[in-house]
Amino acid sequence: MSTTPRYEDLDARISVQRHGRYWLLECEQTVTTPLEDLFPFFADAYNLQELTPGMLKFEVLTPKPIDMKPGALIDYRLRVRGIPIRWRTEIEVWDPPHRFVDQQLKGPYERWHHTHTFTPTPDGGTLCKDRVEYRPAGGPLAPIVNKFFVQRDVVNIFRYRTVEIAKRFGYVPKAAPAAPSSPVPAA
Repeated sequence: MSTTPRYEDLDARISVQRHGRYWLLECEQTVTTPLEDLFPFFADAYNLQELTPGMLKFEVLTPKPIDMKPGALIDYRLRVRGIPIRWRTEIEVWDPPHRFVDQQLKGPYERWHHTHTFTPTPDGGTLCKDRVEYRPAGGPLAPIVNKFFVQRDVVNIFRYRTVEIAKRFGYVPKAAPAAPSSPVPAA
């Protein structure tokens, strides 16, 4: 298994669809690491820095250790297209090692509600899923802002994140496409 997989090598999926006023990003991938060994990485908010592209200059500002539980507040600083942004999230649900939910209280989105789920797989790995309901700032212009800027950026961030997770925790390669079947000659 290559130590530097590309997104195209992974059995991973990212999709974005419009749902009323919001957009729904869904990302899933399977890693070879068991759930009990994987979840502690995600339980440390500081590890989000390792899963975020360097161009964003993402930094957790909340002092360590962060007591992860419902109501925990986490402050970040980042740059989006060179613009400095402060971001505050609240842990809404904390259900280790299976799920947690964070929501933006202050930041670049009108809404950001992110559900992380982790499910053991029969072969001892873990299925990781992200479900993000978001709406960019911009009021009535949000659909245009999303189309030309936000959606592409968010998908690229999750592609980066998917590769970084695969590098740290092993990955399931994308299945080779099935060969086209040959027509059966008539008898």
